[in-house]
Amino acid sequence: MSEERISRFPVARLDDLPEDIRARILSVQEKTGFIPNVFLALAHRPEEFRAFFAYHDALMEKNTGLTKAEREMIVVATSAANDCLYCVIAHGAIVRIRSKNPRLSDQLAVNYRRAEITPRQRAMLDYAMKVALRSAEVSDEDFAALRAHGFTLDDIWDIGAIAAFYGMSNRIANMSALRPNDEFYALGRG
Repeated sequence: MSEERISRFPVARLDDLPEDIRARILSVQEKTGFIPNVFLALAHRPEEFRAFFAYHDALMEKNTGLTKAEREMIVVATSAANDCLYCVIAHGAIVRIRSKNPRLSDQLAVNYRRAEITPRQRAMLDYAMKVALRSAEVSDEDFAALRAHGFTLDDIWDIGAIAAFYGMSNRIANMSALRPNDEFYALGRG
């Protein structure tokens, strides 16, 4: 593993963290085999860590509407548009695992319009990209296009909220120079 720094900002030590945050991080480590750098980077500000992951979980851990793979597809495509290395690499690994397609995350990061996705998913990503890059231009016509593909108002909210949330996350990762864990690069490729 690389010995490069994780962030431009202080990185929390597990032993110094409040118990709820330490427990969450250890749970993730047990599940994945490593601690994603974002957890240690955000944990140096416990209140913000809790708020960030509470909203993350509310958006990303649902079992209704969008699939978990589709939620991650939104993150990868919009994070690529925002030049966020950490999110493209970390969430790209999750896309590979959840979609069971080792090519998909790379395709989404380079050009989602050419990716191995359905027309419905293309409409989803078109809207997500508009929210990520030109949110002031979102119109009723965008909603009509999504409705034509069977998306509900809740789905449309989720697509936009995920794009917006990760716009913030991308900016935090970029300003802090958050380094992706080496482990992410190989996940879901075999």
